Amino acid sequence: MSERVLIVEDETKIAGVLSDYLEQSGYTVHHLTRGDEVEAWLAAHPVDLVLLDLMLPGKSGLDICRALRSGAPGLPSPAIIMVTARVEEIDRLLGLELGADDYICKPFSPREVVARVKAVLRRGGHAAGAAPAPTPGRGLHFDDAAWRASLDGQALDLTVVEYQLLKVLGSRPGRIFSREQLMDAMYRDERVVSDRTVDSHIKKLRRKLEERAPGQGLIHSVYGLGYKYEPPA
Repeated sequence: MSERVLIVEDETKIAGVLSDYLEQSGYTVHHLTRGDEVEAWLAAHPVDLVLLDLMLPGKSGLDICRALRSGAPGLPSPAIIMVTARVEEIDRLLGLELGADDYICKPFSPREVVARVKAVLRRGGHAAGAAPAPTPGRGLHFDDAAWRASLDGQALDLTVVEYQLLKVLGSRPGRIFSREQLMDAMYRDERVVSDRTVDSHIKKLRRKLEERAPGQGLIHSVYGLGYKYEPPA
């Protein structure tokens, strides 16, 4: 059964092009033009991923993202890639803070969108309805083919950006990485982001690691320099 993608986009030409590319890649695609139709539609037609425009008639993409990540009864929690022409840092940060798995700014290449969709779905995430499979053994383990990470055999439910960030930190325990180095690892498409974005992702990573390893404090801040991953002795 092919994976299902919902495009929420009020510009029909853009939606049509994305639909064509996604269908050629084997996805089943649906399209909605209004934000206030999304939640009711998804309650009846669960999908694996939502390509969600930020500016929509009826209800904004940020409000839809907030609703889908609220855990409300009857609402699914698919993977979400936000698509928008608003490139301001605060919009990007808000989208990721609310639980979006990735963020694409217009104008974009349809091939890039398909690649992002594949990357998000490959790691499992919200779309599968279950956490990634654990990896045996102590410490951090990464599965690049599936974009899955585990800590001490326990799966970590990470977004693509969080996965990239943790892999950089975890690859060199004890080494201090500057925010600039971490931003380069997180966003390889040369988008402009601020230090606040790195801090936001570090905060979420710490919370997820704390759930798996309470009290260990694995990611450390080094004042004026950046961050490092320090496994327990």
